[in-house]
Amino acid sequence: MLQTYRNHILSIVVILFATMLFSCQDRLNEVRKWDLDEGKPQTAGKGINLFYTDSGKVKANLRTPLMKDFTHLDFSYREFPDGLELDFFDEEDKKNTIIADYGIMYEQTDLVDLQGNVVITTADSTVLKAKQLYWDQQRGWVFSDINYNVKLNNGALNEGEGFDANEKFDKFISRSNKGVQIVEETE
Repeated sequence: MLQTYRNHILSIVVILFATMLFSCQDRLNEVRKWDLDEGKPQTAGKGINLFYTDSGKVKANLRTPLMKDFTHLDFSYREFPDGLELDFFDEEDKKNTIIADYGIMYEQTDLVDLQGNVVITTADSTVLKAKQLYWDQQRGWVFSDINYNVKLNNGALNEGEGFDANEKFDKFISRSNKGVQIVEETE
């Protein structure tokens, strides 16, 4: 009879332990959120020099004095409050460069908002300058609603208000502009 009671008690202990073990769900991210102030980054890095490689080839190099990581938020992002410089390389290893005084990259949308003295220099020497522009990384599209100026690799100049372009700038749509176009005559 004593053995029967021990078996019953052991069974109850095992059932209670199993219930407690499986009733606790992994809520590590929720626990971390309690520890973080909503307005503060989860991490920050100074003097960042980050290389992105694919199959042993450098695809991008990001340099920034300060990066703040807010990826713990529901709408996560990374902020570059002291500016950034980004070199990215195309399929032929040609370098394109973006420089800005401020940047923010939204994780879910892959949209980058660049502000303050934004300069893009493409591999073919096209130079675009603007106070603010957006880069949609998913679609490979760059756009702005404010004043810009661009010098194309053939010497053509264009300035205006608002534009849409692909990353290579071979498709460039200006909403309102003035400029000097270079036209080659054929005989």
